[in-house]
Amino acid sequence: MKTNEIDFLVTKQYRLFVEFCTACRRDKYIGICYGPPGVGKTLSARNYSRWNDIGQLDPFSEKSLYTTDLSDKKTIFYTAPVSNSPKRLDDGLNDCLFKLRAAMFYGDDNDNQDKVNDGCELMIVDEADRLSLPSLEHLRDKYDQGNFGLIVVGMPGLEKKMARYPQFYSRVGFSHAYNPLSDEEMEFVLRHHWEKLGLSLRLDDFTDKEAVSSVIRVTTGNFRLVNRLFSQIKRIMAINDLSSISKEVVESARRCLVIGVN
Repeated sequence: MKTNEIDFLVTKQYRLFVEFCTACRRDKYIGICYGPPGVGKTLSARNYSRWNDIGQLDPFSEKSLYTTDLSDKKTIFYTAPVSNSPKRLDDGLNDCLFKLRAAMFYGDDNDNQDKVNDGCELMIVDEADRLSLPSLEHLRDKYDQGNFGLIVVGMPGLEKKMARYPQFYSRVGFSHAYNPLSDEEMEFVLRHHWEKLGLSLRLDDFTDKEAVSSVIRVTTGNFRLVNRLFSQIKRIMAINDLSSISKEVVESARRCLVIGVN
């Protein structure tokens, strides 16, 4: 997912994810986060770790590019590649640690080296379904030797896959199911999308109410599909010079996407 192209919204699901991350970070446990594709797992992890900012910075760049708020995150975010040998996994994690330490050091007004030496407090590994057994064992060994919490993120069934590896699973302290948006959360998200189009969502207006119901039915609370759908809605409204979102506009946008028929 190209997270830099999507506005981040703080939903109830994100707040629950933050509580989960905080517990793993505080207690130095392994946590398993799983959920269907598109519900916002990766987006939430990147936002929690501020990896859209930290991950793009060159550790050898000017100190002025680093800010104080980045120095307190102490969390790395790493996406497991499709081909993941233990060495490639180790190189990737070490690269992330190097970037985090640069953010911690340069973002601190006092250049506090002790703060950098404290190191990472939480490691988030996305696409953990891809990890081979040797790579998973290497990750466990890195966790055993370190002093940080670890979260693996993946698809539903990840927790069952991890249960087949007793040495890894015995260290799991928390499990978190990342669910699709509820109807109440969808209303909050849709108000944001209406505003981006210069409109005001009025649920006492039948046209708006019907359009909202259609969006909920089409996307079933999938955050990624909502963003993709509204990209098409914006295009259709511009082409047809429309000033409101109707059920027909939503249905036309749906037909432009490969999302199936509900």
